[in-house]
Amino acid sequence: MVDIQEFRNGMAMLSGAVNVITTAGPEGLAGFTATAVCSVTDQPPTLLVCMNRSSYAHRFFTGNGVLCVNLLGGDQQALSGLFADRNVTMEERFVRTPWQALATGSPALTDALVNFDCRIAQTHDIGSHSIFYCEVERVRQGDLRAGLVYFNRNYHRVGEEIRLAG
Repeated sequence: MVDIQEFRNGMAMLSGAVNVITTAGPEGLAGFTATAVCSVTDQPPTLLVCMNRSSYAHRFFTGNGVLCVNLLGGDQQALSGLFADRNVTMEERFVRTPWQALATGSPALTDALVNFDCRIAQTHDIGSHSIFYCEVERVRQGDLRAGLVYFNRNYHRVGEEIRLAG
């Protein structure tokens, strides 16, 4: 078996878009920061989101059965930190962040690059994590600007040279 630290060091070299994953419903409001998000298929439009089962917020997502993937812009590093900070309550996270509910009721962060409003269609548990397969019900695009990625244990802005077509 591969050494866990060696695996983690290798994975630190895999850049990932920074997202805040949110939910609302009978279990309440919750949100966390994640880079383990990717497209599965476009027919039907489906994303996968990985979440540690030992996370305090896990029960909110499994109980609500819905979530919103909020893709962060390069200027939203502080927002990523807010939703990753275990010392900030779920309530405080949403008080400090403008959002509105989309079709599923999940909080769509107002200033995100893109919001993917989803229903969790399937869940698979493997190792320490749950993999949520999420069917996208609505996509809302924000302003076109640089994105935020996490690489080598640091945040980086990508796409600074973006120009609007036209």
